[in-house]
Amino acid sequence: MKHVLDLAWKQNLAFGCDMDGHHLVIDASKEGGGDDLGLRPKKLMLTALAGCTGIDVISILKKMKVEPESFHVIVEGDLTEEHPIRYYQMKVIYQFKGKDLPLDKLEKAVKLSEDKYCGVSAAYRLAMKLSSEIRIIE
Repeated sequence: MKHVLDLAWKQNLAFGCDMDGHHLVIDASKEGGGDDLGLRPKKLMLTALAGCTGIDVISILKKMKVEPESFHVIVEGDLTEEHPIRYYQMKVIYQFKGKDLPLDKLEKAVKLSEDKYCGVSAAYRLAMKLSSEIRIIE
């Protein structure tokens, strides 16, 4: 299997693409010489990780018949100071809200995503340190 993405230059530092029927625009900030027309490419790495593991966790919890009131995946990425500026570590915070949520099932869903299903975290783990935390808000 192979994924192919065609990112087209639009103007200045802005690029755009269509992905699965959705339009995506990437640009640099005004301070970085762009026009601030879209998302920053490096921060999309955080989004990719959050989305991948978030979809896994909710899918697994649905099979376990566990449905939180709300669920947030917060990803903190620490950047190097020298060029190429890159993430050298990321922390994923799984924040669940709900009454009497079964911690053992939340932990199992997170572990399955991190260790077995999330391809983004598997790829990132080869390039940087990954850690995680589960938070429950009642």
